[in-house]
Parts: sequence; structure tokens; C-alpha cells
Amino acid sequence: MNSKQAISTPKQPPNATAAIILSDGTVIWGRGFGAETAQVGEICFNTSLTGYQEIMTDPSYAGQIITFTFPHIGNVGVNDEDIESVHPAVRGMIVREDVTEPSNWRSTQHLDAWLKSHAIPAICGIDTRALTRRIRDLGAPNGILAVNLKGEFDIPALQAQAAAWSGLDGLDLAKDVTCAKAYDWAETLWTLGQGYGVQDKPRYHIVAMDFGAKLNILRCLAAVGCKVTVVPAQTSADDILALKPDGVFLSNGPGDPAATGVYAVPTIQALLSKNIPIFGICLGHQMLALALGGKTTKMDLGHRGANHPVQDLKTGRVEITSQNHGFHVLPDSLPKTVEATHISLFDKTNEGIRSLDKPAFSVQYHPEASPGPMDSHYLFDRFIDMIADHKKKVAA
Repeated sequence: MNSKQAISTPKQPPNATAAIILSDGTVIWGRGFGAETAQVGEICFNTSLTGYQEIMTDPSYAGQIITFTFPHIGNVGVNDEDIESVHPAVRGMIVREDVTEPSNWRSTQHLDAWLKSHAIPAICGIDTRALTRRIRDLGAPNGILAVNLKGEFDIPALQAQAAAWSGLDGLDLAKDVTCAKAYDWAETLWTLGQGYGVQDKPRYHIVAMDFGAKLNILRCLAAVGCKVTVVPAQTSADDILALKPDGVFLSNGPGDPAATGVYAVPTIQALLSKNIPIFGICLGHQMLALALGGKTTKMDLGHRGANHPVQDLKTGRVEITSQNHGFHVLPDSLPKTVEATHISLFDKTNEGIRSLDKPAFSVQYHPEASPGPMDSHYLFDRFIDMIADHKKKVAA
């Protein structure tokens, strides 16, 4: 199509109360629910079959609008336990089917009411398969999700707004989702009939740099015997060292790692110089790679789902993993002192690294799952073993 030709806008159906407006001008009509508002963001898709509440509360989705490929979303409602952050940062939800009344013994609220309470717009009644294929073939587009229950939309203005949004490339979103001040964490993993436990006999003290940390990561750290102190993303190395940590954790988070790295990388490099054991997940993996001399770049599609196969290059073992990222580490950019440890069996992109001369390693995927399989929970034990080995060396 000639770039000067106008994008044709399909006529608004009589029952349309929501619209998706892509940056190229494309308009997709549907039925609105959730908050009556308009949000701009990157439109991506997630292939998970379960765990929509955990996905919607993952801070890594800041700046994004999620298309769920599984058609039946909302059927188990929401509850007060299955959350990964108190204040969801996601900008919108796209689903195929109308949200039904919840049918689950743990449900405490309808998904529609929950979305309204967090000012998140949502749309249903669209062909999510077609939208997913478009994203798969052309890359994740920028766009706007607008909900107006009266069906009143200024389409030209929304098209202009969608086209003007700069996207996630070069955007530091960690500063928007990090904690405002340091706090201690002791809650452990959930068990049926008991809820979440409490770690009251920690063996080690971990400082977690919060770039948008999922709560289940903190629970996993507490569950393997750690007292966890969570600190804001911009905390200095001196302030972290003053807490006398046995190890430092680099959390997941949203946005461009190079943008967040402007302030985070010097801090991580200072910690590396002190030989503090370090473990990173997702954005934390990318931050560690940058601190060790590697580079990152944006992916066309990203990885978002709970069925991603990852191979350990040393053992050959394959793990089915939960993933959510739109940037990745370039393995060819890593110095000789850094070893690639894991790869994606979907597209061969990097999924893990370790330093050969520092006690530091990281993975791109989410070993804490929530939602997803638990194949990779052993990585938290590996972090504890690294701390124990480091203490023995220091004491020797």
C-alpha cells in the first residue's frame, strides 16, 4: 500500500463499545468492559492457558496491552492471593469471549469489577487469533485500547495518538514500578489450605534490587531460607553494601534494559567488584549482561507464555519455562569471561549466562513461574549454594 494512502476504517458496528487503534491507523471494533478509558501501549500476546490474574499483575507488563490467545478469560474470577504486584502496571486486556460469572471456590471478585478498580480497559468480541497472527508476522505494534460504553470515539484523534507514541525502545519503565522505599520480605510460598507461609529462621540475607519484582520471586527467595530486603531500583552500591547482604538479587521488570542500565549498571558493576554473589531474572538477567560487558536489543515478538522450552547447554536438560520479555541479550556481545548457559529451543535466543570469574549468574526466563511450570525452581537453591560456597572461600 502506498504510504500516502489513507487507512480505511471499518464502519462502527451498532454494539461496539471498544476499539483497538493500531499505530498504522487500523481499527478493530469490539465490546468494552473494565475501565471506561483509553490507554496507549505496545500490543503483545500471551499464550498461557491459566494464570491471567498473575499475568495482569506482573510489573514487567508496564507499557503493554495483553492479548490472551486462550479464549476463556475471567471464568475463575479474581482473588486476593494470586497477585504479583499490589498496583498492576499493565495498560489493557484483549480477549475473545465475553467474561462470564466466576465459577471458582477461591474467587472473591468478578474480573470486570477488578479491572475497573485498577483503571484497566478491556475489550472482547474480537478475533484474537487474527490479531496474534498479525503480531507474529509483523511484530508487536503500538496502539490504543479505548472503551466508551456509549460507543463515542474520535477515531482520527486516537489514530494520531497511536501513531505518535514512541514505544518501549529506549524507555526506562523500572522507575515507574519500583518500590518507593526499602522494605523487608518474609512471606514464603502458597500451600493449599494454609495460604502463604512465613520465613522466621532465615540463614542468609538477600538484598533484592526492585526493577519491577514479582512477589512470587520474593516468596521463592524466602522459601529457600532468606531474609529479603527489597530496595528501589536506583539504590546505590554503597547503600546496598551497608545492608551487609550475603547476596544480591536483580529482579525482573519492564522497559528497555539499556535505558534502565544508565543508573543500574554502574551499581551492579560496583557490586561485582566486591565479589558479592548475584542472581538475576529477566530484566535482571539483561542488567547483569550489560554490567559484564554484553549488549541487548529489542525482539520483534518477544517471549510471553508458560510453555517455552529452554535447554541447559551444559547438561542438555530441557526445562519448560514461564517467560515474559521483549528484549534479549546478544550472546556474541558477551566477553570471554562470560559463558552462555541456556538457550531458547523456540528461536535459539539467549536464556542464561554466568560469569567465569565472579559469583554471578542469571536467566532470562521466570523460574518462580506464577503462572507456569516449576521445572526451574532449583535455580533458587543454586543461588543459595553459591552463597554458601562463597562464604567458605572467604572464611578459608
